[in-house]
Amino acid sequence: MEWTLITILGPILFAVVLVWAMLNNRRSRAEKQRTEDATRIRREQEDRDQKAREIADGPA
Repeated sequence: MEWTLITILGPILFAVVLVWAMLNNRRSRAEKQRTEDATRIRREQEDRDQKAREIADGPA
């Protein structure tokens, strides 16, 4: 009797906890957009810095 309950309720409980964790770990659209904007800005800064270094170094 006890093993039957454990065998049936264990996977059900695991699935419920897994679904709960997945739903609570999702990002909002605003968070995703903020991340994308920050990444775009950072890449633009890196491109500008690289071009400035290439100009400063002169022709090879």
